[in-house]
Amino acid sequence: MARLTRRRFLGLAGWGAVAAIVAACRPVETSVAPSVVGSRSPSPSAQPIPSLSPSPEPSLRDKIGQMLLVGFRGLTVAEASSIVADIRDRALGGVVLFDYDTPTRTPIRNVESPEQLTALVTGLQAAAGIPLIVAIDEEGGRVARLDQRHGFPPTVSEQEMGERNDPASTSQQAGAMAQTLRAVGVNLNLAPVVDLNVNPDNPIIGSLGRSFSADPAVVTAQATAFIQAHHEIRVLCTLKHFPGHGSSTGDTHLGVVDVTSTWKPIELEPFANLVSAGLADAILTAHVFNSNLDPLYPATLSQATITGILREQIGYGGLVLSDDMQMGAIRDAFGYEDAVRLAIEAGIDVLTIANQQVFEEGIVGRTIDLIEQLVSSGTIEEGRIDVSYRRIQAFKAAFA
Repeated sequence: MARLTRRRFLGLAGWGAVAAIVAACRPVETSVAPSVVGSRSPSPSAQPIPSLSPSPEPSLRDKIGQMLLVGFRGLTVAEASSIVADIRDRALGGVVLFDYDTPTRTPIRNVESPEQLTALVTGLQAAAGIPLIVAIDEEGGRVARLDQRHGFPPTVSEQEMGERNDPASTSQQAGAMAQTLRAVGVNLNLAPVVDLNVNPDNPIIGSLGRSFSADPAVVTAQATAFIQAHHEIRVLCTLKHFPGHGSSTGDTHLGVVDVTSTWKPIELEPFANLVSAGLADAILTAHVFNSNLDPLYPATLSQATITGILREQIGYGGLVLSDDMQMGAIRDAFGYEDAVRLAIEAGIDVLTIANQQVFEEGIVGRTIDLIEQLVSSGTIEEGRIDVSYRRIQAFKAAFA
């Protein structure tokens, strides 16, 4: 895909408006003490990309396997299971856990009890030659995969934390969540949501209590407390959903969501603040479409948005995860094969394949084959895969 120029993709919004927001963003000080994870910063965004391991040199297919974060079915580790084969034989980089199986509409997926989940994660890690990213959505409130039904402590929503607006209280709540995650072996929380609650009726953010506030200063302060509390327990965090999902009027799980008329550059501010503060362990993209940022593609597939704004203008050098590549906004509008290519070209490091909108048993092998063919044909340079592979290894070094 030919790279779009900044002047073209910003259209009517104008680059100056976005650049002004980025330049003006500064970390918001809070009363929460800085976290220390060992003797180093826990945030790979502040670390240089290391050289590839010289011995043995990983194969191209292994590097590609590390770029996938995949959902699966099962409460236990079975030697013959497809997820174990993907981890052992295809160098799968990570798994994402769920308590509910959406395709079958059954409350049985990966979570039954603390003891069961701990054994599951331990077994999966034992099959891995490179430590797995084990991720879960544990935002608090209505989006908490580890809840009281399965024997886990209750949580409060980000909206409740933001309304209280007490960083010490948020730190306590988030620290308890992080302890729960750490105890069962989860090393990446797909939280906090740093979308601004500019549309309280938003069906996927505001109406579910997932946003701290409409005020970027409150969001930054609350997210800072949330992340630092996780770092104290050696659990990493994910800022989502870049470049902002809070103004949407639709749900990207179901189809294309256009925020052209509702999105404002101020929605970048929490992301820029947290990147500047070295608190962006990973950033997860939104599938929202904004013709003022890119007239052709939603954010996840947009080189102008991911490379142009997030990498070059905000200056983020760490791990970028896609939202689920099987969601309606991507699957229905672009098809899986084209979407994978566009996401990698855009600058995505880790492709999330939740297997929750649809379930495909062989999706890992199919995706590796697809990306390998894109490299073999010269559509994607192998050096592009190397860059993401090195970012992933730097990220994993932060929790190893």
